Amino acid sequence: MRRTLRDRIQQFLAFASLIVIFGFFSIVSPNFFNYGNVTNILFSTVVIGLLALGTTFVIITGGIDLSIGTGMALCAVISGVLIVDLGVPLPLGVLGAILFGGLIGLVNGMNVAILGLPPFIATLAMMLVAQGLALVVSNSTPIYFDQTPAYIDLSIGSLIPGTDFPNAVLILALAAVVAGVLLNRTVLGRYTYSIGSNEEATALSGIDVRRWKIIIYTLAGLFTGLAGVMISARLGSAQPATGMGYELQAIAAVVIGGTSLSGGKGSIVGTVIGALIISVLNNGLQIMSIPQEWQNVILGAVILLAVYADMARKRAR
Repeated sequence: MRRTLRDRIQQFLAFASLIVIFGFFSIVSPNFFNYGNVTNILFSTVVIGLLALGTTFVIITGGIDLSIGTGMALCAVISGVLIVDLGVPLPLGVLGAILFGGLIGLVNGMNVAILGLPPFIATLAMMLVAQGLALVVSNSTPIYFDQTPAYIDLSIGSLIPGTDFPNAVLILALAAVVAGVLLNRTVLGRYTYSIGSNEEATALSGIDVRRWKIIIYTLAGLFTGLAGVMISARLGSAQPATGMGYELQAIAAVVIGGTSLSGGKGSIVGTVIGALIISVLNNGLQIMSIPQEWQNVILGAVILLAVYADMARKRAR
């Protein structure tokens, strides 16, 4: 009960922070609070949000995944190869890209669980491998989806009649619901928390920790694959050089949302709020014409504050 109350308080504080930041930018900039810009904020949250959803599971176990950024770029390239170069039907091409993300996660999980590599090293290696493969498979050139407008509509199209509300935001919302159900209502979620809280005790209770770690990293990879589809659909092309830096923003969203880097604590609601905070900060600072280098400084300060708050809560307990 105490843990549930603490988690809810953390989510409330994160949400309150989002409201304060949103209110601040609304006051200082008249162009911030309007339908077009709010839609743009939600739209820009999609890729970071999808990456952060999968990363939440990994971080709750006490792990980390640095490969999600370049892995996303590789999955985008795979979708281009399947749909544009090979002429695979759109649904199968999208599914193939998502499953390829799952394959990346599977390899990460096996390296961590079977070979016993530290998650930081295992996923750092995969980050470099994915970055190189994206360039090799695409011949270092973008793959354009000009002849497949239905693919582009997956992101920028609108299923809501009479509006320009992008489909990508609806996909993020659906993915968040699925992730929330998996984390809070399934055996996978219970074991995710258990591994992060006390891996040794979890193993002694008869749970195959290595198997569940592989499943968790594979699940994170599936979200990475979906993010690859969304970013390539948004851009109208698979850009093999994109991806670097997205992993840092996704991890930041997870931490800002209240997930502990030491494992055992976190929520999907908090992660979504964290992703929105990052998008609102980026959007607001851009509208205020703050230079990019200062935007990075401010984002870094926010991350430090979030991590310090998590450490302070632990000391208090």
